[in-house]
Amino acid sequence: MKAMILAAGLGTRLRPLTLSRPKALMPVGNRTMIDRVIEYLKKYNIDELIVNAHHNQEQLVAHLDNGRPFGLNIQVKVEPKILGTGGGIKNTEGFWDDKPFVVINGDILTDIDLTRAYETHRKKGNLITLILHDCEPFNQILINERLDIMDIAPRACPGRLAFTGIHIIEPEILSHIPKDRFSNIIDCYQKLIREGSPIRAYISRGHYWRDVGTIKSYLLANKEVLQEAHFLLGPGCRIHESVRLKEWAVIGRDTSLEEGVEIRRSVLWEGVRVKKGLKVIGSVVTSAKEVREDLVGKTL
Repeated sequence: MKAMILAAGLGTRLRPLTLSRPKALMPVGNRTMIDRVIEYLKKYNIDELIVNAHHNQEQLVAHLDNGRPFGLNIQVKVEPKILGTGGGIKNTEGFWDDKPFVVINGDILTDIDLTRAYETHRKKGNLITLILHDCEPFNQILINERLDIMDIAPRACPGRLAFTGIHIIEPEILSHIPKDRFSNIIDCYQKLIREGSPIRAYISRGHYWRDVGTIKSYLLANKEVLQEAHFLLGPGCRIHESVRLKEWAVIGRDTSLEEGVEIRRSVLWEGVRVKKGLKVIGSVVTSAKEVREDLVGKTL
């Protein structure tokens, strides 16, 4: 089975974390987002992947290395000019065969059962299946009792469900997307809904799902991957015996925490240095930065 990871976005809401690297390469629990998404897809027999890239594209191309680190065939489709979700999918047209394929946002972490959703898609004869769930404040999609998608609102409304960021798509959809220009795939879906095409929902329940679209949700994602561990230290860290780690913390490789430092509810990327006696609370410190003053609710 083939899949696409949408990873060309600018990560605007996550700045300054995304200024020097693509969102897909941000670490969550000391592993990049895209590594976690690929691991998830592999569990469901995805053996060929294509990833679109734009912002800091060269980093993503090097990291994926044609899929060699992952034991998969992974192609990267670079977009010199960003094409949006619709244009990005259209731009991969030559990659697909005649079978349904999966498209997933590169900024979500989840354990949704893809096998059941894929089987339902094929059994029902859907053109598009959107995997939905009940997740305020993202509930924008209206469905009927037959699970037909009736409307996708621009904002949350009562009585609706949320899109998880996972689509199952028949290759036929590619003929409905304009070529070589920016477009939003939701606009395409809305048009097909008005025309009566079989755009339907698969409703998932009882799963884990995290949209890593803001600094707040990024911190929550790191906390959640720790589960019961509370603290995660990367290799090569130098931590003075007087350092206090409280509540939870993720510390990247080759980080140095000097005497009397306190780290709480925070994520430190690789190569960070925190000077003597300082506190880092509810904050994110990016690669190779030196912390010279207390950080509370900040990014550096």
